Amino acid sequence: MKALVLSGGAGTRLRPITHTSAKQLVPVANKAVLFYGLESIAAAGITDVGVIVGDTAPEIQDAVGDGSKFGLQITYIPQERPLGLAHAVLIARDYLGDDDFVMYLGDNFIVGGIAGLVDEFRRGRPDAQILLTRVQDPRAFGVAELDDAGQVLGLEEKPEHPKSDLALVGVYLFTPVIHDAVRAITPSWRGELEITHAIQHLIDSSADVRCTVIEGYWKDTGNVADMLEVNRTVLEGLTRRIDGEVDEASQTVGRVIVEEGARVVNSRIVGPAVVGAGTVVEDSYVGPFTSIAENCRITDSELEFSIVLRDATIHGAGRIESSLIGRHVEVTPAPSVPSAHRLVLGDHSKVQIHP
Repeated sequence: MKALVLSGGAGTRLRPITHTSAKQLVPVANKAVLFYGLESIAAAGITDVGVIVGDTAPEIQDAVGDGSKFGLQITYIPQERPLGLAHAVLIARDYLGDDDFVMYLGDNFIVGGIAGLVDEFRRGRPDAQILLTRVQDPRAFGVAELDDAGQVLGLEEKPEHPKSDLALVGVYLFTPVIHDAVRAITPSWRGELEITHAIQHLIDSSADVRCTVIEGYWKDTGNVADMLEVNRTVLEGLTRRIDGEVDEASQTVGRVIVEEGARVVNSRIVGPAVVGAGTVVEDSYVGPFTSIAENCRITDSELEFSIVLRDATIHGAGRIESSLIGRHVEVTPAPSVPSAHRLVLGDHSKVQIHP
């Protein structure tokens, strides 16, 4: 069995971070989201992995390498443009051959991994197996309709009027019959070859399409709010570890990791939180659910429920929360200048101005 990991795509919902960085490499608890997926694949006993790459291919290849650090053998498959999940299967045909495979979206996060799901697929070996989870607003996802027995009746891609609240999770398991299905479909109104259409083709052809409704935690880390939520979830599982330097004037409370080479000076850190190697936190407060990457400098500031990428500087910034701060960013106080209000008010207006 092989794996196909999708690591192309523009990551528009994470801009401006993804103007200069692949969305799959944005860190959660100081580890790239993509790495969690690769580790899950390795834990499921799969070693041969094809990685679909696009414009950010050099960055992905530099981070992942040949896959040996994950116990994997990586083959990179270039995709000129992100033309849909089924298109990724189409261009990976030669690599996948006649093997079963799991398709894993590189910006998805599933707590607990996929080993149990892969074992279930191997035992039953249906033509396709999809993962579903209940969501509040299914209009942003592929949506499945099931009958009373839990069998898949049909799939829709981002429907305006969903027939259920069951969204497709970004992990799919296939036998080689999927290759005929992706060749049989045509592009959607978005100009993409939709994997939901390919699976629907299997259903219409009376193929054996099964589903598993997962109750565990799943997130598509496509926007800042979801990134912060995944970061919170991962940090909750931290085990306290202080490998760096914490001076006597500082406090670390709870599940805090201070990596080797990091320094905490006259500061208070309340976990769960992680401070990356080479980072300095001085005269500052770092609150729960915060990840600070390597070689950052945080001085005279408060930071909580946030992700700070490597080589960032935050100085004298007051309180920052619910934020995603990119690489080499500098956050400093604005200069003190006279302020004034400029108003154009209509008749009978009422205005409240904070002095």
